[in-house]
Amino acid sequence: MKRALISVTDKTGVVEFGKKLNELGYEIISTGNTFKKLQENGVKVIQIEDVTHFPEMLDGRVKTLNPYVHGGILYRRDVQSHVDTVKEHNIGSIDMVVVSLYDFEGAVRSGKSHEDIVENIDIGGPSMIRSASKNYKDVTVVVDIYDYPMIIEKLENGGLTEEDRRNLAYKAFATTARYDTLISSYFAKVAGDKFPEMLTLTFEKDTELRYGENGHQRGFLYSQPNAINPVLNFEQLNGKELSFNNINDLYGCLEFMREFKDNEEVCAVAIKHANACGVGLGKDSADAFTKCFEADKVSIFGGIVGITSTVDLKTAELLKPIFLEIVVAYDFEPEALELLQTKKNLRVLKLAKIEDSKQGLDMKYLDGKLLVQDKDIIKDEAFEIKTKVQPTQEQAKDMEFGMKIVKNLKSNAIVIVKDGQTLAMGCGQTSRIWALSNALVNNKEKDFKGAVLASDAFFPFDDCVKLAAEYGINAIVQPGGSVRDEDSIKACDELGISMVFTGVRHFKH
Repeated sequence: MKRALISVTDKTGVVEFGKKLNELGYEIISTGNTFKKLQENGVKVIQIEDVTHFPEMLDGRVKTLNPYVHGGILYRRDVQSHVDTVKEHNIGSIDMVVVSLYDFEGAVRSGKSHEDIVENIDIGGPSMIRSASKNYKDVTVVVDIYDYPMIIEKLENGGLTEEDRRNLAYKAFATTARYDTLISSYFAKVAGDKFPEMLTLTFEKDTELRYGENGHQRGFLYSQPNAINPVLNFEQLNGKELSFNNINDLYGCLEFMREFKDNEEVCAVAIKHANACGVGLGKDSADAFTKCFEADKVSIFGGIVGITSTVDLKTAELLKPIFLEIVVAYDFEPEALELLQTKKNLRVLKLAKIEDSKQGLDMKYLDGKLLVQDKDIIKDEAFEIKTKVQPTQEQAKDMEFGMKIVKNLKSNAIVIVKDGQTLAMGCGQTSRIWALSNALVNNKEKDFKGAVLASDAFFPFDDCVKLAAEYGINAIVQPGGSVRDEDSIKACDELGISMVFTGVRHFKH
């Protein structure tokens, strides 16, 4: 007779699974509440104490940590000395291990006390899983309730192959690795260790995408289960599935929206290839989007629009004629949603409330290496006026607006703003003067008089100041810090331009 040891926190489907195993001739061993659940529902089951000859003890901390359990799992059936040893010590074979672990993740998420969280760290479960997985050639390990039907079907039709058991072991080791990662991450947080010596991360596959960045690349979306306040948290109300590029651009859009989540005015942002092509602040969603759209009516084609408010019918009427991939907002009035849903391919996303990032880390995977840094989150930057001419109150407000935008553009980056609206942007250039030149030349029909120029890093020369003056820009905000700062300040004074230093650089690569 084969024997299965079942000890599960998630008891979904376990009664039906146990009954099927009974029918297939398995003797079932079980622990604690799992034993009660099976017995009360007519499954033939024996208690773990009948195998270990020891009672469960220490408030359930010790149940299965016993040679009669691990010996029965780990001995190799094809090694005679192993067979002789278990026979000598009267250790019975355990041929299947079915385990779901204590809900540590749920305990953390629900805000339990540290003591309760620690009690939700499973010890015996991972030990049994690892033992069974190591001995997969002889033992079947089951950690996923969705595998119950497949296992029963296999057992009813000749049994599981070695490959089947190996694949189940692979899933089992991934399960314990994930579990230990969640525990280690929790203790790192308790210790306040943001950059631990050993950084362990775990992600779960959400979905396979139609393709990756290009058609010949495969693409998948994974989620980190212990992420706090993830910004990619939304409900899709309309449209086809999201692609790799959609999700990447959407993330850029949401990072912009996060910058303006506490603004009294509504912010509308248009994103193209992860960079903003238009940003506008307004009294309502229609006003904000109008300013955003008029900032760049060309680049918005095929882009993403994000709005930090509820979209009303008036705004939906403005959005509908434009070819867009995604519209994302806090909510949509029923009439607005109905109108947007007439465009069957338009993805309409209702965003969960945007919270400040609690992860605080920015990561880049580089072929076996991981770059990790703090996120670029600065609440209160300096505002040091360096010129004879002082910015007006309106310009000071636009300076703050401009720096929130330029910090989220690819470096080298320049943005020109006026009255809560972007007029021009230059980003991703190898030279700062090229970034400014591209921004101005591509928008030469616009009136830049009285506008504010924001730069993500210092001016190495005074050429940007002089070019800005040619277009009527008379206020500049930049981090400062160049050995040639005085050249730029002097040029501003000669040209009647105000310049403010923030003291904080915002490179983004």
